[in-house]
Amino acid sequence: MFRTIASALFAALLCSVAARAASEEVRYYPVPEGAGPHDVAPAPDGSVWYTAQAQGALGRLDPDTGAVRHITLGDGSAPHGVIVGPDGAAWVTDGGLSAIVRVDAETEAVKAFPLPEGHRYANLNTASFDKHGRLWFTGQEGIYGRLDPASGKVDVWNAPRGRGAYGITTTPSGEVYYASLAGNHIARIDVSTGEASPIDPPTVDQGARRVWSDSKGRIWVSEWNAGQVSVFDPAANDWRSWKLPGDEPQAYAVYVDERDKVWLTDFSANAIVRFDPATQTIASFPSDRDNANVRQLNGRSGEVWGAESGTDRLVLIETETGE
Repeated sequence: MFRTIASALFAALLCSVAARAASEEVRYYPVPEGAGPHDVAPAPDGSVWYTAQAQGALGRLDPDTGAVRHITLGDGSAPHGVIVGPDGAAWVTDGGLSAIVRVDAETEAVKAFPLPEGHRYANLNTASFDKHGRLWFTGQEGIYGRLDPASGKVDVWNAPRGRGAYGITTTPSGEVYYASLAGNHIARIDVSTGEASPIDPPTVDQGARRVWSDSKGRIWVSEWNAGQVSVFDPAANDWRSWKLPGDEPQAYAVYVDERDKVWLTDFSANAIVRFDPATQTIASFPSDRDNANVRQLNGRSGEVWGAESGTDRLVLIETETGE
């Protein structure tokens, strides 16, 4: 089954709730000029990690003071994604090094886990831990893989439809899904065998870019080419889609918060938007600077974080947890 809310209706919904955006507070945190911050990962100690892609470093922000420091990851580094692992460390997908990089939260020691020979130009993208403590990752050149931190062993598989593997997520039950931007699909990985099974969204050439699971195990997808957000319900084998407002929306990032509200970034609108699936309403949080280019979102209770790659800033939206 497939259902779509038309753009005109969605624009009307936007107007009806635009005032709600004022109840959240937006804060900006500058990072070193030329850092090109890409992905963010709020840490348990209150700090926020971010990948300084243009400077081959992992950044660490103290939101209380605004202080920032950079940890160099190695010659040729170009880090893309960062997440916090079950060990509390920052885990980085580094396209320049063709390696998964661990940065210790206490000592900030750096350890790299290179991809096997033959996969050194994978254009590593993002990562997610499964329920067994193994890290799964994607590479846009057409691979996905798995790192076992206990042994250091890295396994790599060729994506079933070639280039495009991009965002990746783990559901509460432990299933792992990735999105293929160039391949226009999502895929479910069998974490036991490593086999990936493509799942086609109803919209042709939609450009599935990033994915995030909600608390029910539904997979939310930001569709770059189609300018819409879609959700796949594995239990019902059902898709639904909503076009973002505007003439030519471009949905880049997606993140689902602790209340199952869905957050996205729209490059065309230069904004972060929040979609409430329960009411099918949306609120918009435009940047106060042009060309913010927020490429990823992440968060913790009461907070949604993004990195403005175009302005060398991190952005925080403080939400109402009781809403």
